[in-house]
Amino acid sequence: MYKTTVTEIGELVEAFKEESLLILFGPKATPELRAISVIHTHEDPTEDVIQVGGKFRIGEKEYEIQEVGSAANANFTELGHISIYFREGENEVLPGAIIVSPNEWPDLHVGQAITF
Repeated sequence: MYKTTVTEIGELVEAFKEESLLILFGPKATPELRAISVIHTHEDPTEDVIQVGGKFRIGEKEYEIQEVGSAANANFTELGHISIYFREGENEVLPGAIIVSPNEWPDLHVGQAITF
C-alpha cells in the first residue's frame, strides 16, 4: 500500500467535477498545474502501486480501479501525477490516467490521506 497526504487544493479543481476528473500532482507542480490539481506529499513508490482491481482511497471514500493507462505508474512514481476519472466505459483510458468506480466525486480537504 502507498500512502500520501493532500497538502493543497487548487482553486480550479472543482471546475473539473462536471467532467468527473481529478488531477493529482506532487509538490514539484508548476503554478499553472497547482491551480487545477490536488497537490500531495510524494515519495517515490518502490513498485507499481496502481493496478486494475486495486483500491484508491481519498479521505473516507474508496474506489475500485477499473482501468490503468500505460504511463500511469511511471508518471505517478516520477511526478506524483495521475489523472483520475470517476466514470466508466466512455472512452479508452489515456496513458497517464486511471478510471475508478463508483462515479462519485470525493469530498476534498487538506490533510486527507490518499492511498493506493
